[in-house]
Amino acid sequence: MFSPWCSLPFILFTLFFLSIHAQTLIHGTCKVCSQQDPTVNYQFCTTSLEAASGSRHADVRGLGKISLRLTHTNVSDTRSHVKNLLKKKGSSSQKMRLDDCFELYSNAVTDIKHAMKSYKSKHYDEANVHISSVMDAATTCENGFKEKRNVVSPLTKRNNATFELCGIGLSIIHILRVGTK
Repeated sequence: MFSPWCSLPFILFTLFFLSIHAQTLIHGTCKVCSQQDPTVNYQFCTTSLEAASGSRHADVRGLGKISLRLTHTNVSDTRSHVKNLLKKKGSSSQKMRLDDCFELYSNAVTDIKHAMKSYKSKHYDEANVHISSVMDAATTCENGFKEKRNVVSPLTKRNNATFELCGIGLSIIHILRVGTK
């Protein structure tokens, strides 16, 4: 006779094992990413990936897909944030830079969508180009504020997050390329 209580320890052990395996994979992947690319912060990588839905059951390729999804969300949210900042009063210098950032992030939304499509099709070179464009957009946006004295970027944290998320995606693509050769 089958007792549901007999299988409970097995189920709990399996869930515990899978959770530890997922954390190990995320930590291992982030360790490799941060070692091969000094722009990838290990703590940022692990925190970002662990917080994302689906990461507990993902393989390395799945973690790459998750990093691109996180980048897409970040880029879309930043674009919306810039749009809201443009509605507020501010200096003409700041408005001009925000206009530039809005255009950069509008293009970045398109680029990250193309990157996701290329990644899904395993066209890693194309994905790499598109992710690099998003990374450049964040850097260009931030640097625009540095050109003018007394103009502080209201987007530094967002730009840095975009840059780091792109770095994670590029590093995972590198891992996948190396692993398939």
